[in-house]
Amino acid sequence: MVSAQLEQFAIRYTEAWCSQQAALVAACFEENGSFAVNSGRPSIGRRAIEGAAQEFMTDFPDMVLTLDRLVMEKAQLRYYWTMTGTNSGPGGSGKSLRISGYEVLEMAETGLIQSAIGHYDEAEWARQIGTEW
Repeated sequence: MVSAQLEQFAIRYTEAWCSQQAALVAACFEENGSFAVNSGRPSIGRRAIEGAAQEFMTDFPDMVLTLDRLVMEKAQLRYYWTMTGTNSGPGGSGKSLRISGYEVLEMAETGLIQSAIGHYDEAEWARQIGTEW
């Protein structure tokens, strides 16, 4: 069961991703928090997390993230999402994307994210936007 406090946080986190303001995403993390996607190198610290979020926002300026559901598993929160947008940033393909995935969030006692590891199908992402994988 997910607490009302975690649900409210997840809504705020979703809104941050939709805001096109990467600093709002970074503010959802502990100062020394980390964010990684699939097997990629983690971004550690708010400045690095802001940079990683900005890359998504630049590549998909109309990006919308939808919170699909939250699941608490042991001490980890699974945040399931669907992302839609057009790869119309610099050098983008101009193609639309709709993909679902999830993040495994380890929350700090402060109510912020200590660690987030995102997961999505990279081959499907590449197929939809027309890039090599």
